Amino acid sequence: MQASIVRGFTLIELMIVVAIIGILAAIAYPSYTQYVLRSHRVDAQTILMDVAQQLERCYTLNNSYAECTPNVQQPERYTIAPTSGYPAQSFSLTATPVGTQVNDPCGVMTLTHTGNRIAVGANCW
Repeated sequence: MQASIVRGFTLIELMIVVAIIGILAAIAYPSYTQYVLRSHRVDAQTILMDVAQQLERCYTLNNSYAECTPNVQQPERYTIAPTSGYPAQSFSLTATPVGTQVNDPCGVMTLTHTGNRIAVGANCW
């Protein structure tokens, strides 16, 4: 009689594969979440720059920011809020993170009429 050969994986081999997948996931997932936070931050920065351009064009025509109402496209993960300064010769734009974006180390980002870019963390702009 001929013995049949059973082929398959042993429990040890399966556990080794699961451990390797776990290690790879533990390394890749934090990098992925940081990449997602950074990409949403870039979206907010782009909108801040766009709104600043709108305000500058309006200022060129009216010599005041007070009469300017920019078209602010709100990104999904930030709240963009323009504020006009007294006596309507300055502005400040803030991007406040909401939802999962609050984990971003840059926090609230601000852009002023002089071009100053302010953020809590380093290397955010």
